[in-house]
Amino acid sequence: MKEFNLDGSIRRVLNFPKPGITFYDITSVIADPRAFRHCIDGLKEHVISLGADTLAGVEARGFVFAAPLAVELGLPLLLLRKKGKLPGKVFSRKYSLEYGQDEICVHQADVVPGAKVLIIDDLIATGGTLKAAADMLSDAGALVAGFSAVVGLPFLGYPELLVPYEAKTLIEYTGE
Repeated sequence: MKEFNLDGSIRRVLNFPKPGITFYDITSVIADPRAFRHCIDGLKEHVISLGADTLAGVEARGFVFAAPLAVELGLPLLLLRKKGKLPGKVFSRKYSLEYGQDEICVHQADVVPGAKVLIIDDLIATGGTLKAAADMLSDAGALVAGFSAVVGLPFLGYPELLVPYEAKTLIEYTGE
């Protein structure tokens, strides 16, 4: 992959969404075609190295990265959405957040048993959403290849939570 300063393209918003939190905003990456291309190329390497034959994008920013990858690689794309956003029969999984619970869903008809699915998001923080997505897809018969994201915040504990799956990110921040 060509040398590129991805860190210089990621906007940091201090004290958002609450005091003491640094928000790593990838909208600045998407607004810069060179940065966006760099991310798609890097994530494409992850897809190939993990041998995925299906991609799953996590609502909503994961869709932004998963969709162009699916088109470039000719792979099916599953949309992992919040409860109430998909019509018809869905598989779902509840998970805990620091402020309550949420639920992630996927259309039952879209999950192919035995498909090797790579789950894509923009950022991995605690890993709770991705763990719920992996458990849901596994229970539905898919084989989870791992996770891929632009930004990783391993200091929030996702590497331990996501075991035994591999989580690859293009850039990591230490929380300092």
